[in-house]
Amino acid sequence: MLRKFLAVLYTALAIGANAALAGDLEALREGDMRKLAIHAAPVDIPAAVFLDAHDAEVPLAQWQGKWVVLNFWATWCAPCRKEMPSLLRLQQAMPDLAVLPVATGRNAVEGIERFYEEASVQALPILRDPKSELARPMGVMGLPVTVILNPQGQEVARLIGDAEWDSAHAQTILAAMMAAK
Repeated sequence: MLRKFLAVLYTALAIGANAALAGDLEALREGDMRKLAIHAAPVDIPAAVFLDAHDAEVPLAQWQGKWVVLNFWATWCAPCRKEMPSLLRLQQAMPDLAVLPVATGRNAVEGIERFYEEASVQALPILRDPKSELARPMGVMGLPVTVILNPQGQEVARLIGDAEWDSAHAQTILAAMMAAK
């Protein structure tokens, strides 16, 4: 399994290194990543400020300069809860990415903390968008929705629904995006 992953990752990095092929991520869309919509051009998103578990403001701009996997979720959303452990494993496997789960809408901090403990995902940040001030203008109509942001803070891809974010397919396409810069 590890050899297969490394072979796929090497292929993705080689594709990213070749400027002529870097834009053709479509060929890498396999498994859950077939649901990933890759934009032809980056899309600007509104400035956003989240709340953490202590109601402190956390600007999304804090992660400018990094690739970001921005996951909109809620404690009451079963598919969201199912995919959260894979987001933690993705963060652990690809530490150069910022994996940001954002609890959207009404989500009590206690409920988020309880879920994080039950799912053993305490290493992920608790971020909240309680009034959907980012989710709404970004057209997040259902949950989960995951948006990939480039280092300039622009949306480059979007996946509606849940996915196994730590799969070889997901890591390969994310590595190719990061390598293409």
